[in-house]
Formats: sequence, structure tokens, C-alpha cells
Amino acid sequence: MQQKIKSLFILNKPSRPWHVALVATIGMTIPALLGVYFEQMANAILACVGTMVILYIPRTSIPHRMVTLAVCSFGIVACFTLGLGAGFNISIAAIMLVATTMLVDFICRYYAIPAPGNFFFVFLAALGCTLPFNLELIPARVGLVALGCMLSCLIAFFYSLCVNLPAPNPVAATEKNIARLFLQSAVIGFFVGGSYLLAEIIGLQKPYWVPISCAAIMQGANFTLVWQRNIHRVAGTVLGMGLAWCIFSQSLQGWSFALAIILLFFIVELLVVHHYGLAVIFITPLTLLLAEGSASRTLHESLVVTRLGDIALGSAIGFVGGWVMHHPKILLAPESLLNKYFKAKDQH
Repeated sequence: MQQKIKSLFILNKPSRPWHVALVATIGMTIPALLGVYFEQMANAILACVGTMVILYIPRTSIPHRMVTLAVCSFGIVACFTLGLGAGFNISIAAIMLVATTMLVDFICRYYAIPAPGNFFFVFLAALGCTLPFNLELIPARVGLVALGCMLSCLIAFFYSLCVNLPAPNPVAATEKNIARLFLQSAVIGFFVGGSYLLAEIIGLQKPYWVPISCAAIMQGANFTLVWQRNIHRVAGTVLGMGLAWCIFSQSLQGWSFALAIILLFFIVELLVVHHYGLAVIFITPLTLLLAEGSASRTLHESLVVTRLGDIALGSAIGFVGGWVMHHPKILLAPESLLNKYFKAKDQH
């Protein structure tokens, strides 16, 4: 038990150089400042979300690096578009979120996509589901996210010309057990989509917090990492709400509002590679600024309790899903059946 408690406070060795966080912050800074200047912060936030695709930049050659970012950009835009298109009906949106999460997670696992993995794809799909459905606004919303992705790709190209990212050592092994990958992705899709449906059924005001928290928890490579991320997310959210209270009490507007988003994002990207719990402390006010700040500059007690409840619910569902996914016996029988099916199909 002492070793498990100590493991919660261990700082990890960073998996990427610090200047990647700086470049990602520069990409977010441009639409944020433009949004303040043109008084279109709500639209600028969608572009800011699109710029996060630069976090998928791999440590490979420049051509492969740019192709990877282009494919990830397409995936992010596609997930957001599917979410927006399915937002007219709760059941359709839940089915779409299950299918999208399964497909995205399977691809990320098969090609061993490092962190943030499937997270931002699921995040954009869940966000699209919960935005007020308006058929006329879909092209504009998709275009804003696409512009953010394009901006990140452009910045990544010039960054790659100036900086040589060394290849990681050792290279992560790619899991080739198709049956296991499919079942794990199916479990994640079922729990993420189910958490969204549950949030809608019980009438949560911002239901996307629940599937996003669920997806973040289930990203753990094993059950130990799942419960660690669960504790980190809940504890970090509680502390982060206190920080958010202090930030919102300053009545940020205009340039100060954009500066707060930029600074918090940079801190998050510096910390997340070292310790997830520390990063969540700053992720909480950042997400509140992005989601709530454009509509209100005050953080009420009811909002704090509501957000804590949403994140706690999503984390609890993700914890159960992680237990199911990493339990040694639950998926063993269906995995063997799928393997027999694939072998029989290959023989024919």
C-alpha cells in the first residue's frame, strides 16, 4: 500500500522536449489573440481546439511527421463533424460516440500512437455532440477547427525545419493481437458512449464532461495506471477548482482572458509529461475558461459543485471500464473466439 501511495507522487521522465509545449502554445496564441481583437472569442476557442493537433507530432523524419499531422488533422475534423451531425438526437449521438471511439482507439492502439492517443479525437466528438444543434452552423464550426489544424501543421513544418527531434528510445512495440485490440477498443467505446448517454438521461447541463473524463481515465495502459489517473483526476480537479475560483474572481476580459488561456495551456503541456495529477490542477481552470468563460466571467458555487459532480461521475465510469478492460479473465473467452474466427477466415 505504501508503494502504491508513493507511486502517486512520482515525477515521470518527460517523453518530449519542452519546446514542443512552447510551439503548441504559439499555435494556440494566434487564434486566441485574433478572437479578442475581432471580438469573436467563442469562434476562436474552436480554432484553439484544432491547434492541439500539433501535440501528435512524432519524432521521425519531416515528411513522415507532416503526413502524420495531416492524417491526425483529418481525424480530428472528421470526429468533430460526426459529433455535430449526430447532435440532433441523443440516441444517435451516443451510437456515433461509441462507434467513433472504438474506431479511433483501435487505430491509435494498432499504430502505437503515443500520448495524447485517442483523447483529443474523443474530446472533439463529444464536444460536437453536445453543442446546440444547428445545421446552418455546422460548416462554419467545422471550418474553424480545420483552420486551427492547418495553422498547427504550418507551424509544425517551420518548427521541424529548425529543430531536429531525436527518435524515442526504445521504440514502443506495436500490439498485433487484433482480437485483443478490437475488444479493448469496444470496451472503451461502450463506456465512453454509455457515459454520455447516462449524462444526457439524468439531465446534466454540460454532458460532455462525463465522457471526456471517462476517456481520460481509461487511457491507462494497465489497471494500476487507471486507478492512479482516477485519483489524480479527482484530486487535481478539486485543487484546480480552487485555482479556477481565484482566476475567475479577477473578472478577466479581453486580452487578460486570452492571456490566462495561453499561460494555463503552456503550464499544462509542461506538466502533463511529468505528472498527470499536477497537470489536472491547471487543466481544470483551462477547460472552465474555454467552456464557461466565453459565456460568463464569474464562477458560482453551483457551477463548481456541478463540474466536480460531472468529472467524478465520468471518472467513476472510466474506473469501472478500466477494470473490465484490464481484468485477466473477462475478455479472455471472447478473445479466443475472435482469434479462432480470424484463423478460420484466413484459411479460407
